[in-house]
Amino acid sequence: MGVKKQVDKLKSNLIAIQSVLEDADRKQVKDEAVKGWLDKLKDACYDMDDVLDEWSTAILRWKMEEAEENTRSLQKMRCSFLKSPCFCLNQVVRRRDIALKIKEACEKVDDIAKARDMYGFALYRATDIRATDELQRLTTTSFVDESSVIGRDGEKKKVVSKLVGESSQEARDVDVISLVGLGGIGKTTLAQLAFNDSEVKAHFEKKIWVCVSDPFDEVKIAKAILEQLEGSAPNLVELQSLLQRVSESIKGKRFLLVLDDVWTENRGQWEKLKPSLTGCARGSRILVTTRKDAVATMMGSTDHRINIKELSDEICRSIFNHVAFQERSKDERERLTDIGNKIANKCKGLPLAAKLLGGLMQSKRTREEWERVLSSELWRLDEVDRDQVERRIFIPLLLSYYDLPSVVRRCFLYCAMFPKDYEMGKYELVKMWTAQGYLKKTSGGDMELVGEQYFQVLAARSFFQDFETCGREDMRFKMHDIVHDFAQYMTKNECLTVDVNTLGGATVETSIERVRHLSMMLSKDTSFPVSILKAKSLRSLLIGTRGPSLGAALPDLFKQLT
Repeated sequence: MGVKKQVDKLKSNLIAIQSVLEDADRKQVKDEAVKGWLDKLKDACYDMDDVLDEWSTAILRWKMEEAEENTRSLQKMRCSFLKSPCFCLNQVVRRRDIALKIKEACEKVDDIAKARDMYGFALYRATDIRATDELQRLTTTSFVDESSVIGRDGEKKKVVSKLVGESSQEARDVDVISLVGLGGIGKTTLAQLAFNDSEVKAHFEKKIWVCVSDPFDEVKIAKAILEQLEGSAPNLVELQSLLQRVSESIKGKRFLLVLDDVWTENRGQWEKLKPSLTGCARGSRILVTTRKDAVATMMGSTDHRINIKELSDEICRSIFNHVAFQERSKDERERLTDIGNKIANKCKGLPLAAKLLGGLMQSKRTREEWERVLSSELWRLDEVDRDQVERRIFIPLLLSYYDLPSVVRRCFLYCAMFPKDYEMGKYELVKMWTAQGYLKKTSGGDMELVGEQYFQVLAARSFFQDFETCGREDMRFKMHDIVHDFAQYMTKNECLTVDVNTLGGATVETSIERVRHLSMMLSKDTSFPVSILKAKSLRSLLIGTRGPSLGAALPDLFKQLT
């Protein structure tokens, strides 16, 4: 009774809210109250979606049960309309339970709708939300040439010199060289340039590249080293056995090991790994990239630290122009260069920012569109957030993010659920977007084609990187760690990535009940966390394992999280 009236009211409220949603989405980055309002709205809409799923599933179940009841009645020579009292009562109770949930969700949305007037949201204009035909135009943009690196020649020579120069350590020790700098400044790119330099290739017998990230996982690192040394992944799982094998594999050889994106300041973790790397030939090197001075000190590279400085405005302009003016006519270049230089000067010396902004401007043809980006109020966030230097790069990201169609934004934010440096597959990701209901069929093609278009948009804007072709059409890729930080910042309480081996149960429990998309890493020594059973609202669960299969645990998990 009364549910239809509630649902009609819900529809009316959601239509009213949708008209201000674009403005609210933009205001949330500088107004915590608006962010709170949006979070409540997201939760309420997720709850409503869950209730509707429960309702449609219940209808199917009732039809099946009714058919079975009719069959039993006929077998007992009873009339089909004489249902058992128990069966009818069960249906009434279930219908009432779902009706109450619908009513509760509707009341939540009603309260949220009433609160929207407090924030003075502007109604969206047609120009604020990109039309479908403009999305089609965006997808024609080609990938940025990742091999074009400007402005790091001096640093590259310095790194190469340290790699191939005389060793300063005793025979048993390996020189550790650290590249230290802000996120997005180009540490990984510089390390890649040195790693692939012809002089470096000739100097070392073995070269190994390991993306470490956070957490510092000794088993994962040891396995990655062995896989590159021996050409195949080892079957070993114990750290001691892995390190013994590493030690044997590099004995007497001159090697270069790159540990990219190290975060841990825990000396104990490094000390576990370090002894296995000491039996090598003199002249071996370890090259570390990190954002933190304390990491460089902990790893013993006090005398071999290279601080990566911001690029000059001139070089940032060159990077920006290389991306933004790709395949543009001479006339367009002359007409837009002066505004482009002003935009590029806002990059704060960060090459990633220059590349992101260049990708943003690729699709903008008129001078008015360029001036709109230059005068965006988002640049003023830098004045508010001056103390958080690492967050400066978020401003170019926000500009690119808000320029995306809302449907593509949602697909991008979903990627926050993957761990840092996770290698995604294009087809795998498109299937996940489809499963979440983010892709809708269009008159011109199926959902996979739409997902492909969204992927191309995000790739062209530098939200994805490190592309590798797999097979004829599939592709593997990653997100830059700063882009991943940004995605997680925008999906706080919605997407969660945890390593159960390094995080205490309490940390997981604090936000697990509201989480919608969860990825967790387990090892053979870690029992399946009971706290996950509190995650009653999960829509995605990604489980990474290092050790035995979780086959025994999964039936109970699915039973609890229906």
